[in-house]
Amino acid sequence: METAGRKILVVDDNLEFAKTIARNLEKDGFQVAIAPDGNTAIQKVSSESPELVLLDLRLPDIAGMEVLTRIKAVNDETAVIIITAYGGEQVAVNFMKAGAIDFLSKPFNFDDLLNAIRNAFKIRDAQVEDKRSGRYPQLDKFFPFLAHEIRNPLHAIGGALAIIQRRSNSEDELLNQSVKVIQEEVHHLNEFVQECLDFVRPPSRNRIAEVDINEVISFIVNTMPHRFEELSHNIRVTTDLAPDLPKIYANYEEIKQAFLNLVKNGFEAMVEGGEFMIKTSLRSDPKPGYIEVVFVDHGLGMKEEDSQFLFEPFFTTKPRGTGLGLAVCQRIIVDRHHGRIHIQSEEGVGTTVTVDLPIELPKDIA
Repeated sequence: METAGRKILVVDDNLEFAKTIARNLEKDGFQVAIAPDGNTAIQKVSSESPELVLLDLRLPDIAGMEVLTRIKAVNDETAVIIITAYGGEQVAVNFMKAGAIDFLSKPFNFDDLLNAIRNAFKIRDAQVEDKRSGRYPQLDKFFPFLAHEIRNPLHAIGGALAIIQRRSNSEDELLNQSVKVIQEEVHHLNEFVQECLDFVRPPSRNRIAEVDINEVISFIVNTMPHRFEELSHNIRVTTDLAPDLPKIYANYEEIKQAFLNLVKNGFEAMVEGGEFMIKTSLRSDPKPGYIEVVFVDHGLGMKEEDSQFLFEPFFTTKPRGTGLGLAVCQRIIVDRHHGRIHIQSEEGVGTTVTVDLPIELPKDIA
């Protein structure tokens, strides 16, 4: 995440503590201001528009909840992290319900603070982009609303669960299993929300640049053990990457996302393990040519009658699937990059996905 120039307001009546936090954050490139009380904080939010506020619960003039409410009234795009002390965790969940993104208990180390700030900026940026995007017909209008309504309770659930974990007996096996179930369900819902937003997010033309497809695939392969830890057991990944492929003009992050979706689909289909292969090649016809990327799994495959619905939002053959992964791939590859995606599958044999990406995008896109 780019930190240079991002504006943070530290609200705490302990000025030495606030100054220490500010100095450390400035070393990481943040632009930091300090407010010793609630009224000053609200004025600075109005006049300086910080993107993130670190808000101490106990201030000399105004209760923390009122400060949070008034900050959100002045600028609802301002993210807030609550700083708690002396049992403040008991009310932290209420603050997250009121709009705070996260909380930290004093004392905390700077790495924990930095991680919380980076996560808060990711959430805040996604929420702002959801709100400002104006090209939502039908489902496109519904998804950002749905994402907003789901994300806020998820943040509160995550915060409450963190408190439960810290306050509970770690040797209670039943409790540990219950916590794990909640974490998995929260993760599943977060993935669903992100896929909804990916589906409707407008293309970013200023991110079109030269992209090395082999480099994208190498990056994905190297991060597979981490990204798909629970899926990758007994799966052997092989690659056959054509050397000296020309670079294409594309949005790197979008292409990476589409490929990750295809890899995840393949891994999920290979419940008994096996070989998963990715192959690249250069095709010269039609001119000026295109890069072909083939993903092959030897998994469950699918019924022939299901193939016509593969790119329909919410169509899925998986027990826990959202039905948005391939719909997102089609938007990225076909709609945004003028490419092609073809799927050939046989039940009980496996699936081959072929992606064709033009080396040059049309001038009105690039």
